[in-house]
Amino acid sequence: MKYRILSINPGSTSTKLALYKNLEEEFTWTVRHSAQELEHFTRIYDQYSFRKEVVIHFLEESEIKLKSINAVVANGGLVRPITSGVYRVNQKMLEDLKNEVYGSHASNLGAILAYEIAKEIGPEVPAFIVDPVVVDEMEPIARISGHPELPRVSIFHALNQKAVARRFCREFSKRYEEVSLIIAHLGGGITVGVHHKGRVIDVNNGLDGEGPFTPERSGTLPAGQLARLCFSGKYSYLEIRRMITGRGGLVAYLGTNNAAEVEEKVEKGDEYANLIYKAMAYQISKEIGSASTVLFGKVDAIILTGGGAKSKLLVQWITDRVSFIAPIYVYPGEDEMFALTESAYLALRGEIPIKEY
Repeated sequence: MKYRILSINPGSTSTKLALYKNLEEEFTWTVRHSAQELEHFTRIYDQYSFRKEVVIHFLEESEIKLKSINAVVANGGLVRPITSGVYRVNQKMLEDLKNEVYGSHASNLGAILAYEIAKEIGPEVPAFIVDPVVVDEMEPIARISGHPELPRVSIFHALNQKAVARRFCREFSKRYEEVSLIIAHLGGGITVGVHHKGRVIDVNNGLDGEGPFTPERSGTLPAGQLARLCFSGKYSYLEIRRMITGRGGLVAYLGTNNAAEVEEKVEKGDEYANLIYKAMAYQISKEIGSASTVLFGKVDAIILTGGGAKSKLLVQWITDRVSFIAPIYVYPGEDEMFALTESAYLALRGEIPIKEY
């Protein structure tokens, strides 16, 4: 049987779609959302109608009939910590995501969009998520933060990091369960994962204020200064949250979350843009260097991936600082749409289990 599978991947600054017939790509498409388009939405869930209209409009414009689709799969959001795999979207998952029980992130919209679109097609059409950002394989020692009320948690680009790790291993005839890799996903959020023998044993929480700053996130901030700011009376809780996620990083310094725009400014001689963009590369490099100590310096490869890996400047600045640790491989963009589709396809065929949330 041939399955037509629609894959949806809402990111912090984009909505990506792909349509596959079995594992053959029919099309992929990405719409970018500027900071100005999204800034009037208070909560991530408030973006649901806006994002759904984007998806439906594109399918209609492309003359793709909803009834021709056999399954809808999406990148998972901030559900409870779970093992990796394929999960059927159910009401409990939807409630947790809509109410942001485990946090707020654009990927929360994935399961909601997949479920609602599948429902429009017909009751027999399943909606899945695969390897959500809360896949948790961290070692106990990595969870210790410095205060028992603030444990470190696993929130990262699990789907793409896992997909790229397996792609690297296929290309170099290695087994994922036998290698040690550091993978830096460079996107609207930036996460640096330590992959050791098939598990991500440590990773920065790139959503909630940990690690390098990004196009729109602040990363780790000076804790004392942040505490004083929180109690200064100048800002509400939501305003502080937006400083950390949404209005931090390049947005705060340069007014844009578009790294390509920043790189263009750098190339035109903008010294301030050069300083800020180079500082982002500097912080990413420090995070990679820190990650190498988790592996006692025994690193088989460092992999740079995500949209930011398309930036020659960013990649070069990082390479200059960390190439002494291990060979560097660059996989620009993301392999997420194929990874989503492949997992859904194998689940539909009964080759891997469909898990219940």
